[in-house]
Amino acid sequence: MSRSILFLVILIMFSLGAASSSDAADALDHILKTKVLRVAVPEDFPPFGTASIDLQPIGYDIDMARLIAHELGVDIELLPVTSANRISYLMTRKVDLVLSSLGKNPQREKVIDFSQAYAPFFSAVFGIDEQKVSRATDLAGKTIGVTRGAIEDLELVKIVPPTTTIKRFEDNNTTISAFLSGQITLVATGNVVAEIIMERQSDKKMDFKFMIVNSPIYVGLNKNEGRLLERVNGIIEHAKKDGSLDAIARKWMKLKQPVSSLL
Repeated sequence: MSRSILFLVILIMFSLGAASSSDAADALDHILKTKVLRVAVPEDFPPFGTASIDLQPIGYDIDMARLIAHELGVDIELLPVTSANRISYLMTRKVDLVLSSLGKNPQREKVIDFSQAYAPFFSAVFGIDEQKVSRATDLAGKTIGVTRGAIEDLELVKIVPPTTTIKRFEDNNTTISAFLSGQITLVATGNVVAEIIMERQSDKKMDFKFMIVNSPIYVGLNKNEGRLLERVNGIIEHAKKDGSLDAIARKWMKLKQPVSSLL
């Protein structure tokens, strides 16, 4: 009797696993059948994603998401996310794709897949001129701000001395405000966020200190969605060749050189 029960349990687990794999493999079919592509996008990270005057999502990632939906021939549903919850939205299948200034690292690659890169991005330490910092060891005994869950947060803890205080903020707007208000004088963030801070502050000059990681931006997908991944990669590759991606980059990042040269 015990062997029969054990066999039944194993059979049920195998069936559930097979069904789960089948669902993942049919993600593209589901999108094409429902005629809706659900995409996680940033809402507090210009120029990749923010809200317009009429509270509609706009930005680099939003335009790219719309391009992918258009090429798939489906409608789009945009779901605003933060750095901390964007991957969980994907893994719990609240969305089909993540286009939210998503960098790639070994930890994330264990749980999700990535398309080819579609936007340039690098993370670095920035600060006021009075802070004499040019390498990670110079952060000993200092306080530095970072957005919780962002790639800068994940990478910073690997390189700073144990005496460094990392002050985490829940979103990029809060991180920006903390620097502008003088709560922090050093910040680890992306180059585009630093540019926003430089535009907004006038009394104190913000300097580049050192690069943390060069991290182009990718579309995030669930594991075992090879057909969807192939379609997304094809759309990105075509957008690079026909100039669509360069047009988005010029619009939102003021890039003058081809995006493909920076990826």
